Amino acid sequence: MQQKLLTQYLDHAAREGRRLVVPLMGFPGLGIANTNVKLAQQNYGVHYRVLKSLADRYHPDAMFPLMDLSVEANALGRYTVFPVADSATVVKDHFEIAQLTMQRQINISYDTRLQGYVETMKLMNIGLPGDIIKGAYVTGPYSLAGLIMGADEAAMATILEPEKLTELCEFTTEKIQEYVQLLIGADAQVICILEPSAVMLGPDQFEQFSSSYVKHITNLCKYTNVATVYHTCGNTMHLIEKMAESGVDAISLDSPEAGVDLPTVAKRLDDSVVIMGNINPTGSILFSKPEDVERDVKSLLESMAPYPNFIVSTGCDLPQETPLENIEAFIRTARAYRIT
Repeated sequence: MQQKLLTQYLDHAAREGRRLVVPLMGFPGLGIANTNVKLAQQNYGVHYRVLKSLADRYHPDAMFPLMDLSVEANALGRYTVFPVADSATVVKDHFEIAQLTMQRQINISYDTRLQGYVETMKLMNIGLPGDIIKGAYVTGPYSLAGLIMGADEAAMATILEPEKLTELCEFTTEKIQEYVQLLIGADAQVICILEPSAVMLGPDQFEQFSSSYVKHITNLCKYTNVATVYHTCGNTMHLIEKMAESGVDAISLDSPEAGVDLPTVAKRLDDSVVIMGNINPTGSILFSKPEDVERDVKSLLESMAPYPNFIVSTGCDLPQETPLENIEAFIRTARAYRIT
């Protein structure tokens, strides 16, 4: 059986006595590239230039584009606003389940903005160094359902209208899979599934409306040796096992300040599941000095020393305002740490 992609990279790094270093960053590159969010998220040449500037400066072990939870919802016709200096936002709008009849007819592969992310992926593969893993983001099935019908309405539907929410999650999963196929065709090596809204669910609801659908996405990816990552913000300690049971290669988790304890997570999971995290993106790396970042990264690495299935990362995407010297401290400290 072919060794999984992330395991290959982990084993290679371990032979060199180090950890994989993958801060989730995109937005800090806007300043380096002298551009803004709106341009980067709507012009794939600019988007690539932002990512290339980060890759040239820091050379992380993996790169992802700017995190954007509006791509699929916008492609499905949901009302979306595009600020110049902030991420695109899906505005809450009226939704009836009968609207799915029309939305099922939408071929999202023709959406120009979604295609822009596919083209960005192509440029990443052409222009970034070969030893950098190229990843892409997709919105998770439950979170996309929440963007379509409203986050509060989706949460209530888990109890009051589960059949309606099930139909919607089946639909969102189909559309996400269409997007994933386009990204795989553009040679994405990792698909990171973003499910921030699902953190509010209990384990059973999480399985019913998120992880059971994510399993379809992981099945789509595994036959092409494309790795999958399940990313959920907030305190996910009650969901760890359900996330792993979806068949993903890795889970990406939020910071200790959000309530996530990575050593405890590692003890609860089989070491075949890679754990990514979890420096607070709005903690010392945003507000403090490089020496504070160095301290936090060292502490995290030491706490995860017994676990080979660990990638040092951030708990979520770094804000645009993150000082570049602090990102440098993150990378430098993680690179210098040796494992035996």
